[in-house]
Amino acid sequence: MSEIFHIKSYCNIKNQTVSVNGELLFSDNAEDFPAFIKKVYNFFKTDYSKFFKMDNLSKLAFLAADILLKNEGLNEEENNIALVFSNKASSLDTDRKHQAAIENEEEYFPSPAVFVYTLPNICLGEISIKHRLYSENSFFIFDRFNAEHIQLYANSLLRNKKAEKVLCGWVDFDENSYDAFLYLVEKEGKIEHKTEEITRLYNTL
Repeated sequence: MSEIFHIKSYCNIKNQTVSVNGELLFSDNAEDFPAFIKKVYNFFKTDYSKFFKMDNLSKLAFLAADILLKNEGLNEEENNIALVFSNKASSLDTDRKHQAAIENEEEYFPSPAVFVYTLPNICLGEISIKHRLYSENSFFIFDRFNAEHIQLYANSLLRNKKAEKVLCGWVDFDENSYDAFLYLVEKEGKIEHKTEEITRLYNTL
């Protein structure tokens, strides 16, 4: 019989709101994402100076992860938590800005500030640094939210003792449209880690 794992907690950031475990914790009428995410950063008292150098995708992923993880009482030295993220646009939003700078013949100077934090693995790296995560991490690209793949991959990591917990989900940003759904899966919890439950929680708001 396959070992059963559970969803311990989850976070949704979309439609100018932030919720944890289905409870609305923050909302704002700022339609501009940079203004909204800065307010989220301040509201949750996040303390990470490199946050302001990140691109929008990394900011979204970093805050969703930070909101869940900082209340977990993590070990200050090392945490065996794997990261399994996904989206549909990769870092396309920031890639467009970099390309526009390259194509501007009159003012050609592609600033490192634009592309330093463009790759999806950058946001995984910053989350790992902040919370001292030293397990596996992966970032998958799908046409749509793929609960089945995330469920199978996370369960495999736990079953094969590659991690004690897995932080996984969907973090997508493209042209001011944003959608983050992250959850923590482990042995203990009230919600069974099944595709149907993952999809239900993703559609909470």
